[in-house]
Amino acid sequence: MSVRELVVLGTASQVPTRHRNHNGYLLRWDGEGLLFDPGEGTQRQMLHAGVSATGITRIGVTHFHGDHCLGLPGVVQRINLDRVPHPVDVYYPATGEAFYERLTQASAFHRTAELRPRPIEQPGRLAAPGAPFELHAARLSHPVDSFGYRLVEPDGTRLVPERLAAHGLRGPAVGRLQREGAVEVDGRRVTLAEVSEHRPGQRFGFVMDTRLCDGVYELAEGADLLVIEATFLSADAALAEEHGHLTAAQAAKVATESGVSTLVLTHFSQRYPDLEGHLAEARAHFDGRLVVAEDLMRVSVPPRRADR
Repeated sequence: MSVRELVVLGTASQVPTRHRNHNGYLLRWDGEGLLFDPGEGTQRQMLHAGVSATGITRIGVTHFHGDHCLGLPGVVQRINLDRVPHPVDVYYPATGEAFYERLTQASAFHRTAELRPRPIEQPGRLAAPGAPFELHAARLSHPVDSFGYRLVEPDGTRLVPERLAAHGLRGPAVGRLQREGAVEVDGRRVTLAEVSEHRPGQRFGFVMDTRLCDGVYELAEGADLLVIEATFLSADAALAEEHGHLTAAQAAKVATESGVSTLVLTHFSQRYPDLEGHLAEARAHFDGRLVVAEDLMRVSVPPRRADR
């Protein structure tokens, strides 16, 4: 059975707390596993969450501040220790090449797996060989080069059982219809279009450390699931702007304006031991499915939407 869910491995920002590990988010998408921003302690959080290095197919680093990348050495070495049999693509800002090299070669280990570096020079569509989706990057506004990520599943079609039955289609004939686009049934030609309906592709957005900018909206547009930083509350909006971050209210407004289905807030400053303020502030601007992320939480990708 295909699985589409977000496994939250950490929700802290610069300073972890007793209850929040540094960043880490694993998006399980059918047979793919996309690990975003592995902060310090990610390997151990994976153990607690019951997910393995073998399930990682791609890694996306938004930028090279420590809370978003210092877990990379451990994850890379675990990938090699577990002899992950498939290549793992690693995306990161090209201007951070020196940091990438240091992190992936931080200590001696036996190399058994293939890591394929994918430095991002410009925003746009990224190379994602073998993926059943498109992967895009958009530039964000932070004191260092930063890119957010967007996953876009192509639209498709879905067979409608009632229509198949009405045309007397069953068994091998259905498979032939899917392969050839049409079949003969009792002397009548039945096309695939007659027994199927449009199936909209799903979209996922990942937005970390940034001020409001065009890239935020580009990543959020029409997302079925949007993971977005909400480091500060509105009372600290000046600090958010100064340090290149969003408030919970800003994140929620983006979600509403962009038609987001499920909004996941994360990356919380240690100055807020209680996140009720984030919940209240976001709820004032967003009336969809809202999740204030907690470590080791799992968030399902919502059902497909019929409006696309």
